[in-house]
Amino acid sequence: MLRWLTPTLLILLALVLTLPVLALGASWFQFDAAAQDVLMQMAQTVLPEYALTTLVLSLSVALGVAAVGMATASAVTLFDFPGRRFFEWALLLPLAMPAYVVAYAYTDFLQFSGPLQVWLRETFGLSGRLLPEVRSTPGAVWVFTFSLYPYVYLLARTALSERAAQLMEAARLLGAPLARRIREVALPLARPAVAAGVALALMETLADFGVVSYFGVQTFTAGVYKAWLAMDNRLAAAQLATMLLGLVALLLWLEHRAQRRMRFATLRGQRAGSAEAQPVRLRGGGAAAVMLVCALPIAFGFVLPVLFMLRPLIGGWDELPWTSFLQWSRNSVWLAGLAAALATAIALALAFAMRARPGPVTRGVVQLASLGYAVPGAVIVVGILLPVGWVQSVRPEASVGYWVTATVLGIVWAYLVRFTAVSLQSLQSGYARIPASLDDSARMLGTTGFGLARRVHWPLLKRSTAAAALLVFVDVMKELPATLVLRPFNSDTLAVVTYQLARDERLGEAALPALTLVLVGLVPVILLSRTLRSR
Repeated sequence: MLRWLTPTLLILLALVLTLPVLALGASWFQFDAAAQDVLMQMAQTVLPEYALTTLVLSLSVALGVAAVGMATASAVTLFDFPGRRFFEWALLLPLAMPAYVVAYAYTDFLQFSGPLQVWLRETFGLSGRLLPEVRSTPGAVWVFTFSLYPYVYLLARTALSERAAQLMEAARLLGAPLARRIREVALPLARPAVAAGVALALMETLADFGVVSYFGVQTFTAGVYKAWLAMDNRLAAAQLATMLLGLVALLLWLEHRAQRRMRFATLRGQRAGSAEAQPVRLRGGGAAAVMLVCALPIAFGFVLPVLFMLRPLIGGWDELPWTSFLQWSRNSVWLAGLAAALATAIALALAFAMRARPGPVTRGVVQLASLGYAVPGAVIVVGILLPVGWVQSVRPEASVGYWVTATVLGIVWAYLVRFTAVSLQSLQSGYARIPASLDDSARMLGTTGFGLARRVHWPLLKRSTAAAALLVFVDVMKELPATLVLRPFNSDTLAVVTYQLARDERLGEAALPALTLVLVGLVPVILLSRTLRSR
């Protein structure tokens, strides 16, 4: 196996996975007077609005997910109250809800012609709009906050569960009241984890297209698609995509910096569940308040959106397009299965190369492949289509555009760029649990190369490989921006159809594919909750 994983092949693989980003960088070498005019026109018209809206949205979402994620993580970690075990895993449920599905659900229920405002007008004899417009920047902040807070909840919960109980018990013995223990012990302890979770949530916010497009929020992502698809200006799209990628790179740096600070020493021999370090038991009003803090995010991020989508689904059950739904499902499963298989195969090869021959080339390729998940789908689309446009302008008779946009080549390429990092992370975690002594013993017995991977590593990596394939499969099923542009003809997926039906105000028909995506998203959430409970 190592014979095939030569440095040349690894470098070619890195180029394939990073070509969209390299193409965006290369577009600036064509910066001439025309490109300068385009940039100046955007700076005078749309660019200030994109920058201001993106900044306001990002800051608001950061505050929202930090507050909700930290509050819920503190509740289930520091306190013992009725229903705590249930809330520990139920707080992960919004991870199963794509943000654009949450946006469609709230719009269908709260808009002017929605059932809530109609009921209020008919019951109380009122007229006009009774609730604020949900399709707005505050509405997008609400959707992103309750869809993405689990990122902060997971990391903050992990940080608090490692040391918070012991340190808070020590502070209690020194006479500190509960409020001061939370303020001066728990919150500083979880600050790096909260910062890392906020950075991950903001990367998802900047990469989103479904919510901002449906709500009419003018962010950089919406601007990239408008410049490419509406204005037919590749250069403007590339410039906006580069700015968006710069923001993501800044967030990625902040996330890595916060991750480096998430290291806390633990006392040997001390058990986290010892009698001296038990969570504070709450009863009465305190327990009710903490239960409310945990219940509201679950309701706003999962329960209510599901109920809102079930209402039109049940009401129009006889009119649902079941034949088309089966075709959409087949397309989604086919693309997701193909991308999952290829991404997992690439990740297996990279993880094995890193294990067997961890040289500078291998480490560099693995690091580049690991960055793909942070690249927004809009950036990947522009980065893939830019080289296609250059080739077509030089050789009009070439059929590169056909192969990229009319077959599965382009969309699978985009999936691999974005989601190989997901499978690679899972497989690297699996390899970390395999002692290096097993490799040495196998080599002493004459097993090397592919035999080492097949006979020693593979039996121990089956669960990690299955988890990697499952995570990529679910992510591809829910992926909207890249699929919307690069999908082959007559290959609409569940995510694309959900967006198109909602955009056409056919929310009743959009409920079936939307809820199917939610059911698919529940699978990794259940596995994650089981893993956390077993730990």
